[in-house]
Amino acid sequence: MTECKILHTIMDKNKLAKTIKRIASEIIENDPGQYPLVIVGMKTRGEYLANRICAEILKLENIKLEKGILDATLFRDDFRVNLKVPNFSVNDMPFSIDNKKVILVDDVIFTGRSALAAINALMDRGRPKIIKFAALIDRGLRELPVKPDYIGETIKTLPSQEIRVKLEEIDKEDAVYLVEKN
Repeated sequence: MTECKILHTIMDKNKLAKTIKRIASEIIENDPGQYPLVIVGMKTRGEYLANRICAEILKLENIKLEKGILDATLFRDDFRVNLKVPNFSVNDMPFSIDNKKVILVDDVIFTGRSALAAINALMDRGRPKIIKFAALIDRGLRELPVKPDYIGETIKTLPSQEIRVKLEEIDKEDAVYLVEKN
């Protein structure tokens, strides 16, 4: 971990797996099947969480969902201020979202700005019937009126703290930490 003091381990590998399974179960439980369901993961860790949620839904209900990847960097209201040279990647959504129920997945919701940017990016791609939002961790301190529909865990934080989600696919470990920023 880069120069941050770990204050608390919020989730270890087992708790993370159980949380993802619970979120997948809630998504299925709350889906009346009126509209086709797709899962879209926000770059970067939301992408891997979306893959895991889709895998759980396949295991639980034998339903194979379409899944996509969304990079909403260019839709952020602060990208020109905070990013000197924007770092963004290609979206991967090889399907239409028109008239579908989209579950947008991210690792952490904080101010709500990333979620709003992702919603704007989705709306630029089509007109979904419904957009729902899933976040592994809700850390509070919202600046915008955005609220996840599916929450793994709510952790109240201070502005001087951060949540660090580590996923095996890119970080070589599965864990969630509360850290003190330097």
